[in-house]
Amino acid sequence: MTAPVFVADSLEHAGGPYVLDGPEGRHAVSVKRLRAGEEVVLTDGLGRWAEGVVAAAEGKDRLVVDLGAVEEEPEPRPRITVVQALPKGDRGELAVETMTETGVDRIVPWAAARCITQWKGERGAKALGKWRATAREAGKQSRRVRFAEVTDAATTRQVAGLLAGAAFAAVLHEDRDYGSEPLATAELPAEGDLVLVVGPEGGVSPEELAVFEEAGARAYRLGRSVLRTSTAGTAATALLLGRTGRWS
Repeated sequence: MTAPVFVADSLEHAGGPYVLDGPEGRHAVSVKRLRAGEEVVLTDGLGRWAEGVVAAAEGKDRLVVDLGAVEEEPEPRPRITVVQALPKGDRGELAVETMTETGVDRIVPWAAARCITQWKGERGAKALGKWRATAREAGKQSRRVRFAEVTDAATTRQVAGLLAGAAFAAVLHEDRDYGSEPLATAELPAEGDLVLVVGPEGGVSPEELAVFEEAGARAYRLGRSVLRTSTAGTAATALLLGRTGRWS
């Protein structure tokens, strides 16, 4: 089994003893029950990481680690961004969790016209916080050292701007009447960002499709079955990771 990953506040200094305390230390000592001699990985979640060996577990929330050299994982190429329409209930957190575990690089919450859920005021800030916490925990669970970024919620116009700047821009749409073609056979660029738009349960509206098409995006479908909004992004991410060689 690979070593568990914990988030360190700072990894500025290479090597030597490092004290992991607070919530991460508590999780390591009281939940994972790590003891002297066990291996761990510490990361800042931004690509910097170091392997270490537990020197001592103190109390309920303090882990002393003999840390090795700090390394930096390069940002993956091509970078994959999924624009995720806001699902109902906790399905948004499910989408973030599985996309992060799969390997997506950036998640952009999107208040689509047909979204039942709306992020406004304090409720929106709380929901965004949950998405970001989910991405962090899923990053640790999947042994990533560069976690998925969850941006602020975007409007349709802001999403169009992302699509316009992408090397490959796709809107997942199951309706063949809109000229959607299989994502599995789409021609992918040799380099540059890939941006996918996942609509809400009610689908992307014709008006939104028009805005996205004007920005250079095309409609694609995943297959014969219609996936939920909370699972479509994960399936599409996995497909692109395989096709671009990032899973090779």
